[in-house]
Amino acid sequence: MKLLTVNVGIPRPSAHSDAPTGIDKRPVEGPVRIADPGAKGIGGSGVGGDAVCDLRHHGGSDQAVYAFAREELDGWERLLGGRALPNGAFGENLTTLGIDVSGARIGERWRIGSGPVLEVTSGRIPCRTFAGHVGEKGWVRRFTEAAAPGAYLRVIEPGTVHAGDPVEIVHRPDHDITVALQFRAVTTERDLLPRLLAAGDALHPETLRKARAYVEEHGRGPSGA
Repeated sequence: MKLLTVNVGIPRPSAHSDAPTGIDKRPVEGPVRIADPGAKGIGGSGVGGDAVCDLRHHGGSDQAVYAFAREELDGWERLLGGRALPNGAFGENLTTLGIDVSGARIGERWRIGSGPVLEVTSGRIPCRTFAGHVGEKGWVRRFTEAAAPGAYLRVIEPGTVHAGDPVEIVHRPDHDITVALQFRAVTTERDLLPRLLAAGDALHPETLRKARAYVEEHGRGPSGA
């Protein structure tokens, strides 16, 4: 398991957003510092040199870093008729190899090289800016149906990473709440929300609030048993 590339973006105008966006991320060489950027709405990206322009919806401690698997990009290349998707094409900071990113458990921790320790918090929800960046018809629906969204991570220990660094899973929780399941629960299968509570405070706070609100309104139901 390894980190193929570290990808960063600078603010660029977008026809699909009212403001510039940093979604167009490209691989960089050399060391890159990863650290907790601070609370959402104040802090942006946890990756040095990377821009987060819309602080209302992106960035912050619980979405400090976004990872996506090279294997998933390869799968999308085939589904999109052989279209080339270079590392960073989905706006990910870290393009990985050999890691089931969407199958990672909420609260799972990765150490990259001898540098940072990162913790999985949630999947990425597709938005209009993402759809415009990819430029494929019906992209939000297609990406949602695939339910392999890649993972947002928070920074547990800061550090420096390089392309090619090994990635080690240093902690795997004993629950079964994966990124893919969390994504389905907050998008297409809301009856799964009670199950997410098994991941506890490792969940992205917004997801935790949704799960608790659902249980308060509907009870745990069969899927929460």
